[in-house]
Amino acid sequence: MSGEVIVVTNPLVNVRITSSLSSFENRRRFNRGITIAELKGLLEMNVGVPASCMDLEIFSTTDVFLQKIDNDEALFGSYPVDDECRIHVTDRSGKTSELFDSSKVEKFELPDDAYEKRTESVRSFLKKQQLGRYNEEEVARKKAELDNQEQEQKAAAEAISVGSRCKVEVPGQPTKLGTVMYVGTTEFKPGHWVGVKYDEPLGKHNGTVQGKQYFECQEKYGAFVKPLSVTVGDFPEEDYGLDEI
Repeated sequence: MSGEVIVVTNPLVNVRITSSLSSFENRRRFNRGITIAELKGLLEMNVGVPASCMDLEIFSTTDVFLQKIDNDEALFGSYPVDDECRIHVTDRSGKTSELFDSSKVEKFELPDDAYEKRTESVRSFLKKQQLGRYNEEEVARKKAELDNQEQEQKAAAEAISVGSRCKVEVPGQPTKLGTVMYVGTTEFKPGHWVGVKYDEPLGKHNGTVQGKQYFECQEKYGAFVKPLSVTVGDFPEEDYGLDEI
């Protein structure tokens, strides 16, 4: 017995269930020992499709089609069913199920003041646990942090003057050299920004953003960056292309 390998297969399998009548996905556990006819009977209660009108297909855990389930007398476990595979039910009757037709259901909306008074609502839970926007301390901390960051950006902007040579260092991007063309606020985003004309065509525009011209440069040479990403200094402009005539 010491050299014998015993493979134990779980008699139960957890599968995902979808159908042609609904966009919902259910999860059910079935015994591999039931017949396909018995499986259809169980699925009928789950998806609302008559067992006699069902076509079944198996899809893998990554939703790759494997095969049709077309033998009612076969055991469910004789098909390649693994945990988290998907069984898709197609209704051959051609009817639409009113069970999943939300257009025929009268919608009920609870007034906001009534919802506010409910003690079992999600809003009530968030308030009790002080989560999300109901955590006043966290909201205040984040606001103070943003205000502090903006003050730092404003102070950095005040130390940058138009016409200065600069180096731009944005996280995740290569360092770029250029000339400061604009310093101040903009209409496209709040806060303080620095408009830069790069030495190379590594920008995004020509100094015009959303129809407003902030400065002039060649297309793809202009960009706006946050002041803290800009270092002003003696950065000579490189003579690109002088080795070629």
